[in-house]
Amino acid sequence: MQELLQAGMSVKAVYATADWLAQHASLLDKVAVQVVEVDDHMLKQLSALTTPHKAMALLDMPPANESLPGKGQVALALENLQDPGNMGTIIRIADWFGIRDIVCSPDCVDVYNPKTIQATMGSIARVRISETDIPAYLAQTELPSYAATLHGKDITSFSKLTEGIILIGNEGRGLTEATIAAATHQITIPRLGGAESLNAAIATGIICGRLLI
Repeated sequence: MQELLQAGMSVKAVYATADWLAQHASLLDKVAVQVVEVDDHMLKQLSALTTPHKAMALLDMPPANESLPGKGQVALALENLQDPGNMGTIIRIADWFGIRDIVCSPDCVDVYNPKTIQATMGSIARVRISETDIPAYLAQTELPSYAATLHGKDITSFSKLTEGIILIGNEGRGLTEATIAAATHQITIPRLGGAESLNAAIATGIICGRLLI
């Protein structure tokens, strides 16, 4: 909540318990927003969560980001990602590593799904989301692209990225053949044990940690 208010997003109203409002009075004094005091029972009725936090915000959905990442940028591209928790965690990972842009294919889960927003832990305020066909975007961009696959080149053999698109696919099926074919590189995380695969968000964190630091 604090991050949404401090990031300057278009917050229309804050619904919160008396103790939360008292604790954050100085922050609320700095923003022009309607404040509504509610009890725990009312918060539970308003929230999609089984156990809601002490505060909720009503925001305008930001306009779609029409600009796609270009020269000199590092971005993530997600293809057919379906789990809202994974989507939210990846947005948070992007924020942690200073990635400002994520490109989603049209069949990805809604980035404004309540579970997605919850998983971002406020990072949704600092990461721009755009939507486009991934193979078509790769065909026209000058940026190098790195497709995460099970049979790519060991990520430890790559130097630090200064620009490029990191491609992450569907949780069960991975990236489509068209996207893999359009990518500049195929990369993989070396497997030392017996696990068949990694969660999409965990894989994203490992790849970003290796290629961006």
